[in-house]
Formats: sequence, C-alpha cells, structure tokens
Amino acid sequence: MPKLAKENSYREYYQRYNSNIQELPRKTYTNNQGYKSVVRPAVPRYVKDKSKKVQRNNFIHRIVSILFLAMLAVFIFPITYNRVIKSFFYKSPYPHIKADYQKILNPTLGYLHNDYFLDNYFLKGAEKKKPQMLTLTQNERLIGLENSLKNLASLYPTVEPSIYVWDYDTGNYAGLDSDKLYSAASIIKIPVLIQLFRSIEAGQLTIYDTMTLTDYYRAEGSGSLQFKAENSVWTMDDLARVMITESDNSATNMIMAKLGSMNDINSGIRQWGLSHTRVNTWLPDMGGTNFTTAEDLARMLYNLDNPNFLSVSSREKIFDYMGHVHNDRLIPAGLGAGAVFIHKTGDIGKMLGDAGIVYAPNGKKYIVAILVNRPYNSPLGKDFIVKASEIIYNTMTK
Repeated sequence: MPKLAKENSYREYYQRYNSNIQELPRKTYTNNQGYKSVVRPAVPRYVKDKSKKVQRNNFIHRIVSILFLAMLAVFIFPITYNRVIKSFFYKSPYPHIKADYQKILNPTLGYLHNDYFLDNYFLKGAEKKKPQMLTLTQNERLIGLENSLKNLASLYPTVEPSIYVWDYDTGNYAGLDSDKLYSAASIIKIPVLIQLFRSIEAGQLTIYDTMTLTDYYRAEGSGSLQFKAENSVWTMDDLARVMITESDNSATNMIMAKLGSMNDINSGIRQWGLSHTRVNTWLPDMGGTNFTTAEDLARMLYNLDNPNFLSVSSREKIFDYMGHVHNDRLIPAGLGAGAVFIHKTGDIGKMLGDAGIVYAPNGKKYIVAILVNRPYNSPLGKDFIVKASEIIYNTMTK
C-alpha cells in the first residue's frame, strides 16, 4: 500500500471511533548523516466517551443527598428540636425534674469515687510523682524473722495474717503478705487523726473548735460518747482523744463531718501517696468496707516524725493520744518490760489488728503492723498477734 494511502486509512480509523480526536502535529528529525524522518506521536486507539457515566454518577449523588437530608428531617431534627432548641424558648412542664449530666456521663461514680469537690464526685489516684509522705527506705530483708512468723502462722490454720516490721536504725524489714488489702476496722482512725492535724496546720480549723453532740452523730460500738448528754459540746481536742484512746466511733464521725466527710479523708490519703487505704463507710464499719494494708499503716506511722509533713506540736498531740490507748491486749502484751508503744487497734469480729511504733528500753525503735483475718470473734486471732509480737520484739532487740 502506498505511504499516503496508508496514512489516510489510519486517520479514517481514528475518526471513526473517536470523532473528538484531531490530527496531531508531526515532528521532523534529522540524524547525523543528514537523513530526515517524520515521527508521528502515539495516539490512543480508542477513547471512551465518559459523558454518560458522569451524568449517571451525578444522578446517584443527588439521590443519596436527598435521602440523607430526608433522614435528618425525619429523625435527627425533631430530637434536636425537642431536647435542645425547644428548651431555649419554652419552659419545661416539669421544672422540678433536672438531669444529672455527671451521672449520665459517668454512671459508676456514684459508688466508685474517693474525692468530692464543688458538688462533683471524682475517682482520684494516689499521688506518685510528688507524694506528701516519705517512703520507707528498705535495706536488707529479715529472712530469719519472716521464717519464724511463717512457722507461727502454720500453727494457726484458721488465721490469715498480714505483718510488716521496719527497723529505724538499719532500714531492715520483714513482711508477710504486707501489701494485701485488709479491712481496717478502727485502725482507719489513724488517717482520720492525721488529716485532722493536717487541716489544723492548713488553718482550716483549730484544736479548740467545738462541735455539738446530737443523735445524728451517735454511733454504736466502742466509745463512751454515744452515752453522753444530747447537745453536749466537745472540742476537737476532746474528740480526737476519745477517738484514739477509747476508739470512739461517734467522735470519729464528728471529726470526719467537721473535715468535710469521708471524701476529704480520702482526698488527703491520695495526696499523701497511699494507694490502698480508703474510707468507704461511716463508723462502725461492721461490714469491713474501709480498707488498708500493713505497709500503708507503716508509712503513715513513719511520717509522724516527718517535719515536712507534720509540725512538732501536731506530733506531740498525736503521740499523746496514741500513747494512752486503753486496749493493751494485742501487740503490747508481747513486748518486754519497760517498752513503750504508741499505737491504734481495730476489731470488727472477722478482723483484728494493731499497728504502732515500739520504743525498747535498749534504745531500739521499730514499726510493727499486724492484721489478721480470723473466724468471727475467735480468740485465736488475739493469741497469734501476742505471740507474733513477742517473736518480733525478741528478734529486733537482741
């Protein structure tokens, strides 16, 4: 086929399948020998006409948009109007009914909270970066003492003990399930007492502030305040003393109310850096819902001597109260003659405990906390604590 006829046939072929294709310009190239050649650019054999597809897609988009707007009009806008827009123009027919949006957003805060501020509940964790309490420096573990306590525990299969001992001189320690959570019973009065003096030092109240005893504060269980006259007036000093020496539940509830209820105590505990101790119930807590650990108790007792945490005057008051506890039948019963013990006990039937600081006649000083779960009111709990105290005292003072 002649060259010209061949080119014409290609052009007709392209025009037949795509009338939009125009003849493309050709370029002439000359090589090194002087020969000229004509190069025709590449042209697609077939280009689809997309106009129909574009029209079809635009139609589908319109349908989807109409359906979406219809759904907004039918479902979303009436709800928005009735619940949001309408409230701006019309008063509610039930003005006494108000929604608690905090409970809606956080439904568990009603029973899972440990802080309260500006009528709002919070679940607050312990301060770990900058705790207000110092931690105990633990050096060598007293393996021999731990083995002796384990052997003693094996003789009391119905008693489940938690023990922590710490030596002031060496930092050596012994622990037996010391980080296990136990019901605190009346030992929870230690953090209540600490928070009282922290609030006094913050200027929120004084030791001479008074409260009136009413039936609202009377609580069963230990303590003589429940039998005192109605409307009798008590200073914070009086309440703190009977709270510790007599383990008075009524005085404890009055102090907690003065400080801002259980939430104020829990807020302080979190700021101190304690993660396991918490107050969940007003006293008496016969169900055992207030919790602590032997290690938390030891840390609280250790920081009674921390001048950056409590002043000297506050420490003297606290030591005075804790040095005159009436119940001396637990850890004190296992100490040697001449030993001094400042402490606080707890007893709710299923749990018995004692925690404090021992001052031995030879100058030895150590912290001891013993908590035991036992059959309800079983005397085996007391027997175990006394014998454990004796073993600990003989080991620490030899």
